[in-house]
Amino acid sequence: MPVAIVTGASRGLGRALALALAGRGWDLVLDARTPSVLEEAAREVRGLGVRVAAVPGDVTDAGHRKDLVAAAEGLGGVDLLVNNAGILGVEPLVPLEAHPLDRFRAALETNVVAPLGLVQEALPLLRESPAGAVVDVSSDAAAVAYRTWGAYGATKAALDLLSAVLAVEEPGLRVWWVDPGGMRTDMLAAAEPGEDLTGTPTPEEVAPAFLRLLDERPPSGRYAAGGLLGVVER
Repeated sequence: MPVAIVTGASRGLGRALALALAGRGWDLVLDARTPSVLEEAAREVRGLGVRVAAVPGDVTDAGHRKDLVAAAEGLGGVDLLVNNAGILGVEPLVPLEAHPLDRFRAALETNVVAPLGLVQEALPLLRESPAGAVVDVSSDAAAVAYRTWGAYGATKAALDLLSAVLAVEEPGLRVWWVDPGGMRTDMLAAAEPGEDLTGTPTPEEVAPAFLRLLDERPPSGRYAAGGLLGVVER
């Protein structure tokens, strides 16, 4: 069975992706910072009949990243790395003039430095896989100037460029950086409290876009979930 590492897998998109992959028979290494919540998600995923290693910790910790890759190696290797874990920096979001620099640094560590560190750790195993792939979860804030989203968007823009360069440097892999679009998650609710998210897609509705990438294996590049799902923007 193929093996995937999914970070930030205890809730939101990460959990939805873990369940979607498990439904396809993938064995999984799941990461999140809160052990109890992660184990709850892992139990749900195991219920689909796959092997799951739940490894709680913070992706900014190099030792934890080593543990994730070691757990995947114990399951057979790494065929897919999903860098989904991320933080806003501040909650709710604020304009750049008021954004605390220490929180921006924290967002850079989680959203940019940690994914690169995990890629470096997993690369030897990804290269051994006949279908090795990296998925970096991006944001439309990486490409569009939204008020108050500047610092977070900057971290995702940096991740996009790292992904693009990785694709050039590792032509034997597929590297996809994917904008999932707005989703009905705790993260979006924390970013803009009071916003009506009723019509916003759930992570479970977005997850099939990622499965399409795995099914069709298009060239490395930036993709939007809406486009992959055939959603027409109005």
